[in-house]
Amino acid sequence: MTQTSDPAPPNPPPAFRQVMAVLRNPRVWATPAVLLTLLALLLPLFYMGGVLNPRGSLHEMRIGLVNSDRGATVGGERQNFGRQIATSIKKAGDQGDKIDWRPFDRAEAQRQLESGKLYGALVIPEGFTATTARLADPRTKNPARPTMTVLTNPSMGSLGSSLAQQTSQKAAQQASVELGKSLTSQLRGSGTAISGPLRLVLADPVAVTVQQGHPIGDHSGLGLSALYYTLLLILAGFLGANIISNGVDVALGYVDNEIGPWMVRHPVVVISRTRTLAVKCVMSVVLAAVTSSVIMAATVGILNMDAAHLPMLWVFSFCATAAVGLGVQAINAAFGGIGQLVSMFVFIVMGIPSSGATIPLVAVPPFFRALAIFEPMRQLTDGVRSILYFDARLDAGLGRAWVMTAIGIAVALLFGFAMTRYYDRKGHRRVVPDLA
Repeated sequence: MTQTSDPAPPNPPPAFRQVMAVLRNPRVWATPAVLLTLLALLLPLFYMGGVLNPRGSLHEMRIGLVNSDRGATVGGERQNFGRQIATSIKKAGDQGDKIDWRPFDRAEAQRQLESGKLYGALVIPEGFTATTARLADPRTKNPARPTMTVLTNPSMGSLGSSLAQQTSQKAAQQASVELGKSLTSQLRGSGTAISGPLRLVLADPVAVTVQQGHPIGDHSGLGLSALYYTLLLILAGFLGANIISNGVDVALGYVDNEIGPWMVRHPVVVISRTRTLAVKCVMSVVLAAVTSSVIMAATVGILNMDAAHLPMLWVFSFCATAAVGLGVQAINAAFGGIGQLVSMFVFIVMGIPSSGATIPLVAVPPFFRALAIFEPMRQLTDGVRSILYFDARLDAGLGRAWVMTAIGIAVALLFGFAMTRYYDRKGHRRVVPDLA
């Protein structure tokens, strides 16, 4: 190893003239200008394009519709107001594709909430018709209002749960108004006098309550801890791979290590691109165990993030970090100097809006839903969310996450080593620094 400093050229031109000469060179401007312009265009298109109109982009948001009403005899006839309301809500939902009302019984709706299949649920209780009938009976003193319950699912993200809650409340309120009109019409048809207080009650007879259908812990970031934990794993894999890549290149003598005014240059080691990639991949996998352990210790041990299934969480964190690191190494090996920019778009820029963690996938434009099919961040977020919120159930996203992680590792290795072997066979040697 030799330690040198940049030698000053003999008889340098005046500083101003030299700076202006460099600035007048079009090649100095070309690459930065093109890349920065593309960044300035693509970043807002990706980041802002997926969040500006979630209501307008809604597509088949799954909300459970539970009718447990057993019906009752009203005016000498057997009626079931709950069934009528459920039918009207489902019929109104069929007029568009924004909401997908799923009829379930109470137990199945709970299972669907606990596996992340539903964003919420609207429940009509067993005695709904009987309570409503007593409300419209003038002989009943101080009757209780019938109720419907909105179940939220904060584990699906605060925005997704909020959209489902607002939709369910709106549907329940509309059903309440229609039910009130129907009861008023029946009373008038029977010749029953409607007092002022009863008229006010019948204008909106149903009380709507809100409960958490699948509660999560207080240290879960309102359902966002899965997103930020996944982002930590991706950043660890992305930054770690780039640090490893640069460190290996410095050690092999292909890159100078500059710290302030000091520069360290190692003797050049003649090694093929394929073997260099193998070194970087091994280091990425080994150090992924370290970084994932530290991340888990900091978030769970120090910050007290709500988390169960800690062994599973560590194994998945390690595999996720390693998969991202291998992907970055493969991209860097294939694309060279712009590899960092390409991998940033693949793993971060395109990943966040298509992860479904901040804005649910049912509330983003179709382009981002298409990205979510293969984008790494979506797969990893589903896996982390299943472990943190859904008891590590495979059908809650963890099974798909394991499969896609394995596919990602295989694709990264095949792509990276195929490209480096191609470069080696074509004689594309790495540029050796000019020691002169």
